[in-house]
Amino acid sequence: MAQKAPITSPLNDQDQDTTGKLLQATLLDLIDLHLVAKQAHWNVVGRFFRDVHLHLDELVNSARGFADDVAERAAAIGVSPDGRATTVAEGSGLPKFDSDWRSDKEVIEAITRALGELIRRLRARIDESDKTDLVTQDLLISIAAELEKAHWMWQAQLAT
Repeated sequence: MAQKAPITSPLNDQDQDTTGKLLQATLLDLIDLHLVAKQAHWNVVGRFFRDVHLHLDELVNSARGFADDVAERAAAIGVSPDGRATTVAEGSGLPKFDSDWRSDKEVIEAITRALGELIRRLRARIDESDKTDLVTQDLLISIAAELEKAHWMWQAQLAT
């Protein structure tokens, strides 16, 4: 027998389901982003090591905070968030980040790619949430704005 959800939703069943899926997909991408950024943080080498190392910590903190906001929004609409490692590994849409030492330039390029892909995916979810839940859409818009700012700052490091 299915267990009754302990949290009721302000949304109808269809909107709750659609919005929950959007939030869950965003949660997985954000968790993966903070894991990738931390992996890069530990393995970056090169002339600009310190700047990139510290910039990665900023990204980790932002991604963790955004993930928490997204998970709490899912819970608020009666959807149980799932951020387990296996779920993230199976469901994230971010580009793969290889292990081992990486030059500062390689890290910057990889993080720029990851942010670009996450923003692309997030913008599609913003469009879709317009039909189901404007509060969730507002949250996704605010996250996108901050990630786009971060994307610009990472790209600027590659400019010549």
